[in-house]
Amino acid sequence: MTCELILGGSRSGKSALAEQRAQDSGLAVIYLATATAGDTEMAARIAHHQSRRPAHWQLIEEPVYLSQALQQHAAADRCLLVDCLTLWLTNLLCHPNPEFLTQEKNRFLELLPTLPGQIILVSNEVGMGIVPLGELSRRFSDEAGYLNQAVARICERVTLSVAGLPYLLKPTPA
Repeated sequence: MTCELILGGSRSGKSALAEQRAQDSGLAVIYLATATAGDTEMAARIAHHQSRRPAHWQLIEEPVYLSQALQQHAAADRCLLVDCLTLWLTNLLCHPNPEFLTQEKNRFLELLPTLPGQIILVSNEVGMGIVPLGELSRRFSDEAGYLNQAVARICERVTLSVAGLPYLLKPTPA
């Protein structure tokens, strides 16, 4: 397995970079989408992402059970692109079972290094601004930071996208 984490803020170019890396892999691509269209603005974001993806890519929409989808679709001759971990995390935080987030996150982190093929994970870097005011917002920021750190330890390559420019974080550039 090869695994890459692509981090960045909103509209940083992280998804476009991930899509280009998936295209460049030369493998069959499965796009695992974690977003749900809860309002018109989010529906427009989803439509924008869909419009720039090649039509031959398979789309799997899985907002909650990401590990199950990864396990089902990972293969040596495939590239799985997950966009995005922070939307998935939001869906887990909103689950009525308070232990669900920990269970699913642990399942994902245990599974990730065992998967065949190429895995590209997109996640928001949310910890570079002010500490959020609300309890749920602070928990989200903390959980996203912990998740990104854990995934970065597993992945062979970590890239930060800023203003559409990729900055290689891991492996450390020579």
